[in-house]
This record gives sequence, structure tokens and C-alpha cells, in this order.
Amino acid sequence: NSPNAAVAAHRLGLNSALITNLGDDYHGKNCLNALKKEGVSTDFVRVHKDIGSNYHYVLWYEEERTILVKHHEYPYEMPDVGKPQWFYLSSLGEKSLEFHKEIAKYIQGHEGVKLAFQPGTFQMRLGYHALKDIYMLSDLFFCNREEAKRILETEENDIKTLLNEMRNLGPRIVVITDGPKGAYAYDGEEVWHVPMYPDPKPPLDRTGAGDAFASTFTVMRSLGKTIPEALTYAPINSMSVVQKVGAQEGLLTLPEIESWLKKAPADYTPNRI
Repeated sequence: NSPNAAVAAHRLGLNSALITNLGDDYHGKNCLNALKKEGVSTDFVRVHKDIGSNYHYVLWYEEERTILVKHHEYPYEMPDVGKPQWFYLSSLGEKSLEFHKEIAKYIQGHEGVKLAFQPGTFQMRLGYHALKDIYMLSDLFFCNREEAKRILETEENDIKTLLNEMRNLGPRIVVITDGPKGAYAYDGEEVWHVPMYPDPKPPLDRTGAGDAFASTFTVMRSLGKTIPEALTYAPINSMSVVQKVGAQEGLLTLPEIESWLKKAPADYTPNRI
């Protein structure tokens, strides 16, 4: 998730770097070359000679997919990355709890650094209490409706209730996506909804759609866009990604998103609900 976000941010005009661990193997070298090709800084990528690179399998049927996740156990360490404008935290292995504490401590020690949190499989499995500091420090939080129910351990389906309960965990702005029903954002005062941007043709592969949405929303906020403005930009990158195979090939530049925005149907507009 995080490499996808780093690539999206760079294509949208920001400087981005990735903090991650790789093995000194075929897959790790391919990952490193891909990041360099995309212009993402690899200064904080640690390469391990005695540990393999993470490799996940995607079960793909029509446009839907299930990803089988397997994380190697790396010796996670928080590097000194200075004072970036944003941290974007996403999927980490299930043995990374102490690393989350290091991340929280780093952000607390660098005033003005903002955190966007898009939890992955094991972070959701760890639960809120284990990652309480991360939730409390998050300026932006992203998940889909089913993930929100899983995190909150509830069968509640009302979107306003889910948004409010997620925000009560600490994040300042909560964004919940809901597939074809669009996306919702809540800042403690207003709930905004935007419909899904219409697909120009049937989706090919939904891998990376959520990453594209969350990272684009984060970038738009970093560029000074309002919540409703960010809500209109983000679904366009998701729409583009699902037209291609994989999570990165369809990621757009800012002028390309703005071009699609100009062609948007009249009902593609954010509304307070």
C-alpha cells in the first residue's frame, strides 16, 4: 500500500520517499528499480541479505481480487527522515507493533508533521488498543465500510454512525469508502459524500483502487484543497487504476486528474449529508 501511495504522490507533483525493508533477491531488486524509475527516493529502504522480500499472491477473477498476504519478519527501525510534511502509514507485518510505537514517538517529537493512516490487514487485526497512539495522532484515516465495522467490532451499518465512532478513536478526519456507493468524509462537524466517478469502460482489476483514493486525498489536502475538493479528486485516480492491471500503472498526474474533472457528469459533486 505505501509504495503505491509514494508513487501516486510523486506523479501528483510531490517529493516522496519510502521507508521499507526488502530482501537482496530478485523481487527486492525489481521493487527497488521500480521505485527509482518512478522517482521515489529510496534513501530509507533497507536491503537485507539474509531475509527475503515480501511476496503476495493475488487471486484474480474478473475485476475482483483477493490478496494472500505473507510478511517476512524484518528488524524494523525508524530512520531519521527529518521533518516531512506528511507521513503515510499503511500495511506492515504482524510483528511490527514496537515499530508503530517508534513511529508515534517520532511524530510526537516533530511538531507539524501530519499523519495519514490507511491500516492494512495485520494492523486491523492488532486492533485499536494496540495502535491507540497511531489512531490518536492521525490527521487522516482511511478504510472502507466493511473494514470500519471490523475495526469497531460492530454490525452497525449506518455510515454516519461508523464515521462518528471511527473519529471517536482519535483521527481528525475520517474517510470511509463504500465501493459503487461512493465515499464519505467527516471532520467532526460536517459529513460529505461524493459518488463514484463513472468508469469509462468496465473495470479490469480493482487492485490498488483504495490506495489510489487514499493517497490522492492525502496529496490534495497537502496541496491546500478542502475536504470536498479532495473528495472529488480522489475517486478519479481510483477510476483510472482499475482500468489497468496492477496498482500503479493507472495512477494519474495532477493535470490528468483535472482534465477528467472537467469532463465529469453534472451529478459528480460533493454533498453534505
